[in-house]
Amino acid sequence: MSENLAKLIDHTALKPQTSEKEIRTLCEEAKEYGFASVCVNPTWVKLCSELLNGTEVKVCTVIGFPLGANTPETKAYETANAIENGAEEVDMVINIGALKDHNDEQVSRDIQAVVEAAKGKALVKVIIETSLLTQEEKVRACREAVRCGADYVKTSTGFSTGGATFEDIELMRKTVGPDIGVKASGGVRDTHDALRMVEAGATRIGASAGVAILKGLQADTDY
Repeated sequence: MSENLAKLIDHTALKPQTSEKEIRTLCEEAKEYGFASVCVNPTWVKLCSELLNGTEVKVCTVIGFPLGANTPETKAYETANAIENGAEEVDMVINIGALKDHNDEQVSRDIQAVVEAAKGKALVKVIIETSLLTQEEKVRACREAVRCGADYVKTSTGFSTGGATFEDIELMRKTVGPDIGVKASGGVRDTHDALRMVEAGATRIGASAGVAILKGLQADTDY
């Protein structure tokens, strides 16, 4: 069970003050526990790619992070550069203001720019920042992500007013259907929450507490 859960976790370090020592530890933990990926800021992609070479752990990075307010061209360049440096998965933030303005064409251009830059080279996860959206906006964002060919929809950056909720995961899963991934990110700190997210429909979990989540699971199964 612990191994199965580990394969769903993106082991994450995105704080601006993250040091190289912390990144090296992140990669060592990812190898030790068999996490799906490490999720890091673009500046660390090349190092992580070197440290994880020859392992099954993927290198994931973030695009237009954390505000989503860059232009589609900038996000496309960020994506291409990250892939060149070794990224195998990219988590991009949508243009949240455009979504709230009902400018779905702008939202679509944003997502498509990243999907096209990553095509055949990296998975694309679309961060919709659920804590800032109404239910209707969450649905529209998920539909745009699916229409543009994204591989996942993701709840949160972890840097806004809130993180993943079980209700949002259920809504996102219902909206995108069974064939698109759903990533719960932000505020998943223990085994109980992680398992509930999976039960609600999450197929990936972004967490800086990955080791604690797995250790908690191990402790639970000891009884």
